[in-house]
Amino acid sequence: MASLLSTAWVIAQVATVSGLTFNVPSSPPSNSSAQLSDAPVGVSFEFFAFPGYWNDVPSTSTCLQNLKDLSGTWPPIRIGGTTQDRATYDASSSQQVTYTVANAGDAPSTLTFGPSFMSLAGTYAGQVTIGFNRRLNNLANTVAAASKAVNEINSLHAIELGNEPNFFSGSDPIAQGSSWTASADYASEVTWQDAVCGNLSASNLISAGVFFGTSPMSIAGLTAVEGQANSYVRQYCSHNYPQSKSTANLANLMSHSGIASQIKPFAKEVAAALAKNKPHVFGETNSATQGGGGISPTYGAGLWLLDYVMQALIMGTETLYFHHGTIGNCQYCWWGKYSMGSPYFGAYFATMALAGANKIAPLDDQTTGYAAYAIYKDDKPIRVLLYNSDYYTSGSRPSQTFTLTGLSGSTVSAKRLTAAASTSRVDAGQSPTVAGQTFENGSCKIQGQSTVESATVSGGKATFTLQASEALLVTL
Repeated sequence: MASLLSTAWVIAQVATVSGLTFNVPSSPPSNSSAQLSDAPVGVSFEFFAFPGYWNDVPSTSTCLQNLKDLSGTWPPIRIGGTTQDRATYDASSSQQVTYTVANAGDAPSTLTFGPSFMSLAGTYAGQVTIGFNRRLNNLANTVAAASKAVNEINSLHAIELGNEPNFFSGSDPIAQGSSWTASADYASEVTWQDAVCGNLSASNLISAGVFFGTSPMSIAGLTAVEGQANSYVRQYCSHNYPQSKSTANLANLMSHSGIASQIKPFAKEVAAALAKNKPHVFGETNSATQGGGGISPTYGAGLWLLDYVMQALIMGTETLYFHHGTIGNCQYCWWGKYSMGSPYFGAYFATMALAGANKIAPLDDQTTGYAAYAIYKDDKPIRVLLYNSDYYTSGSRPSQTFTLTGLSGSTVSAKRLTAAASTSRVDAGQSPTVAGQTFENGSCKIQGQSTVESATVSGGKATFTLQASEALLVTL
């Protein structure tokens, strides 16, 4: 698609505060990330809703294709969530999934799924992680489902055995009449890993843990008792939702320093996984539990997503899977049947920033609202991502200047992520833009002409202006 070259945003001066300067190292510094995966930004689909996203929501294929067009790799997907622990495999069913609900926006309390559920998952060309039931304590049923998944999903990456066992209770069948504790879960996980992988003659298959948060159950605790069962583990998995309906605060969510503080407890989880020579993933994550509090559909949540991805990768996480729940009742979803979600713009921009990259390094100290990241390929800087996380809704819009040093050449180009306000929502008629472009409601097709900015490099320096609640991707 054709592009427009502009310097208008770069040279804009609107209530600018004192500038920041960051040197761009010519090679990855010691605080760089580990080797990046080809597609670190993934998508999670609620178990019962997965066939609906695949069969009935046209935007699904296009939104995933858009991300693949940036990175060259299909984004990994995960199929799971609360309803995986309500689901029973029915090998004789001709239906992908069977359930009843009183209202279309509800999740079912019980459901069955047939072999064609796995066949449908097998149509995806990217990596697939799928979750099965442990809560109901029907090991034979889960083994049968896992066996079918292995046979039907050529790109199967991992299998989960239960979802967020933090929330299991002593009354659930898996507890077998006893109290449900962290130690009980760890023992159960290891037993099920051994049984499932033993029956399948498989190793390196299980996405283990699948814990909400870091306490009372933790990857550090689980890895301490895995023993030989660690050979069955593909990855260790955490779930993370920074906010909830009762704590929702968009300014705090999108704050650069706030993100650093929020994910800090997961550093021990990452370290525990790496100590077992296994990667760590956020297998399910999003802005607020169940999309509550009104913040999840906003542009600010998209900015949170962008910065959260970068900080998590530097911390050592391999992949992040952003959850998509009940179709038509999903505040944090990137897309729906009829409308786009503002957070998709953050996912798209993050994927653009990381496309083809090997490493990413922070240039700031995560203590302010302003972020700078150097992005490397073949140990050479190829891009710099800048982020002004100041919250903005109306009135005079402050801005911040960022000066980059250590640059070569005479000019650099840039693409901007922006919106009218932190609270902008596509479904309210205030779509964000990525380099001037948007995504069509109902199809996810890219709309508009790309606007590429430029800046002059003088003496190895270039300066950029970012208004509050903006991000800029500079190509070197």
